[in-house]
Amino acid sequence: MFSPGQEEHCAPNKEPVKYGELVVLGYNGALPNGDRGRRKSRFALYKRPKANGVKPSTVHVISTPQASKAISCKGQHSISYTLSRNQTVVVEYTHDKDTDMFQVGRSTESPIDFVVTDTISGTQNTDEAQITQSTISRFACRIVCDRNEPYTARIFAAGFDSSKNIFLGEKAAKWKNPDGHMDGLTTNGVLVMHPRGGFTEESQPGVWREISVCGDVYTLRETRSAQQRGKLVESETNVLQDGSLIDLCGATLLWRTADGLFHTPTQKHIEALRQEINAARPQCPVGLNTLAFPSINRKEVVEEKQPWAYLSCGHVHGYHNWGHRSDTEANERECPMCRTVGPYVPLWLGCEAGFYVDAGPPTHAFTPCGHVCSEKSAKYWSQIPLPHGTHAFHAACPFCATQLVGEQNCIKLIFQGPID
Repeated sequence: MFSPGQEEHCAPNKEPVKYGELVVLGYNGALPNGDRGRRKSRFALYKRPKANGVKPSTVHVISTPQASKAISCKGQHSISYTLSRNQTVVVEYTHDKDTDMFQVGRSTESPIDFVVTDTISGTQNTDEAQITQSTISRFACRIVCDRNEPYTARIFAAGFDSSKNIFLGEKAAKWKNPDGHMDGLTTNGVLVMHPRGGFTEESQPGVWREISVCGDVYTLRETRSAQQRGKLVESETNVLQDGSLIDLCGATLLWRTADGLFHTPTQKHIEALRQEINAARPQCPVGLNTLAFPSINRKEVVEEKQPWAYLSCGHVHGYHNWGHRSDTEANERECPMCRTVGPYVPLWLGCEAGFYVDAGPPTHAFTPCGHVCSEKSAKYWSQIPLPHGTHAFHAACPFCATQLVGEQNCIKLIFQGPID
């Protein structure tokens, strides 16, 4: 879950240099059936032994498909912009010794460093719940990192395929900029949101923007795949900062810088917080039995001692069968402590440390899923609008992607200590 070297904070000069990490929203530390190879819930970007970045060089305007094919078969990276049946602009890219390139997408072909599939929210998050048709591009985006300090990371829409090409067909949104260089957007777009004030408890959500193939920033299109691009936002850049969110239309990634991770709680820290809560022996106020959060390795199975909570009031209980009301929905119960009626769910500790904005104790639960984290982390994610479908936005639990509901989207938990 944490990449090798994550715990060795005391040796920042140790090779290799870490640029940052991408964490997929909606997973609580690992994919449901385990992380495998390039398909995982978290991907660390390290300085490569040898630079693999590319930068634009020669531009060709071509009138025959054969000539276009000849250029794209030269073994060099290139981006092709098809303007009409008989006109294509091909921009050749040449090696850049100063940058490393990392590619993200749905394809399992070798140019993709981090394979991302559609996130299914909440309880359906298993491989059985297959997406019938993915909206994530096979070669969705590329992140280019400077090999020299301060190791700036920039994001660009679209990735190079196995033939080292990016093709923007006739139907793709594309244009020529005033300075003459071509640019375009991918079908469903790559959206980015930089939080205002970085990734801290004081942060506020920023504005969602679209990133072009050449890395310019635009306002959003009317709908996700509309032909007409938004307006150029000249005051903003494609530089990723700690806490930037990248939406690929089907999955949202959180970018954490190496420095940001340095100040984030680690897996060991979260485990210590879990043990601390359990050591206080919280009790069910009715059954008087001791409650305990299950170990981080058992986060899918509801255990006998697991704490449950009424999400309307926050009172924490053990599991019980009473409190059903005939006039309420199936999972709604009446809290025996305060008679408030609301959802009654098991509580799960948020285990993905990358989503925490501070190292505070786990005191708040997201509604309606019951994932628990620190107050400041809960309040931060409760206010972040995440893209949903083609033009909707809503707040969601970062640990399971369930859409949040309720007045605050989260609730302060009320634990009862032991009576003795």
